[in-house]
Amino acid sequence: MSRTDATARTGAAPEEPPATGPADGPGVVIDGADRPAIRVATPDAATPDAATSDVATPDAATPDAATSDVATSDAAASGGAPASTPPGGAMPDAGASGAPARARPVAGTWRLLRSELGLTFRRPRNLVLLALLAVVPVVIGVVLRAMGGGGPSIIAQAAGNGLMLTFGAMSVVAQLHLPLAVAVVAGDAVAGEAGTGTLRYLLTAPAGRTRLLLVKFADIAVYAAAACAVVTAAALLTGLALFPAGPVTLLSGTTISFADGLLRVLAVTGYAAVGMAAFGAVGLAVSTLTEAPIGAVAATVGAVVCSNIFGLIPQLEPVRPYLITSWWGEFDGVLRDPVAVDTMTQGLLVFAAYIAVFGTVAWARFTGRDITG
Repeated sequence: MSRTDATARTGAAPEEPPATGPADGPGVVIDGADRPAIRVATPDAATPDAATSDVATPDAATPDAATSDVATSDAAASGGAPASTPPGGAMPDAGASGAPARARPVAGTWRLLRSELGLTFRRPRNLVLLALLAVVPVVIGVVLRAMGGGGPSIIAQAAGNGLMLTFGAMSVVAQLHLPLAVAVVAGDAVAGEAGTGTLRYLLTAPAGRTRLLLVKFADIAVYAAAACAVVTAAALLTGLALFPAGPVTLLSGTTISFADGLLRVLAVTGYAAVGMAAFGAVGLAVSTLTEAPIGAVAATVGAVVCSNIFGLIPQLEPVRPYLITSWWGEFDGVLRDPVAVDTMTQGLLVFAAYIAVFGTVAWARFTGRDITG
């Protein structure tokens, strides 16, 4: 991506060349951010009227010094308006320009986020991952239809009610397929920009490192939510096409209406999306430590594999509550009556802790990083 592309992503205006002086004569230009330019005439031996400078000095002997472009303190005391006063003598209202000034960072952040989302959802690799996620529920549904049921309890119940295929498919993809898709996007978030050299151009524009990092995380979270929504939609359509629909029998034996079952499907999707966003924070932190996106993706996926292995070792049972993978499957609390709110709330708190801890690591690394090389 070129410097022009990076400028377009951040919404920053290109820099204008500095003024070299007025066209109407020699002099020095005094310019400020909050006042108009003032020309100060330089002495010229060949010009007899050099005393009639554009800026009058307090001890000027020339009687025409009162006609200076910049009023002296005596002129200001006598009621004269300073040169920086616009025509009509009215000073600009600071409050009138305050609202647009506050709105500019918000508009710039939104523009940058839209650009990041556009890049993420236009990359063929990311679209292929979403397509593969959609295939998994279809395969599970076709196999169940051919075998006439069987398998784990959640998946087996899909043969009797198509809505249950959503819960079964989510329980399958939550431990590896979804984390793999999120790891690819998160690992490439910063490392990919640094590897191609576009990170320097993004930070040269007035985006700010903290704001850019927040936009990167928001982009990862949106992709994670989209991935969970794709799995849910594919499983729901496949289940309703291949299996009966009607009242849902929960794991606790209670029967609920189909509409109530749909609400619980949405709850499962939201819970899984938050869990994947928390894992995206881990990938983002890893991405700030390297300029090789493949290495960042591999390290993030390796963290999932190791976490799953640790959860299977009985001697590491005290560590399990601190592993993020231990809480991804706790959405089955919505399949019980009453809903296991305490367990799911604890899982959400663990996800929030992961976002806070690894988000802080990413911020500390990214804000102190030397990107000039």
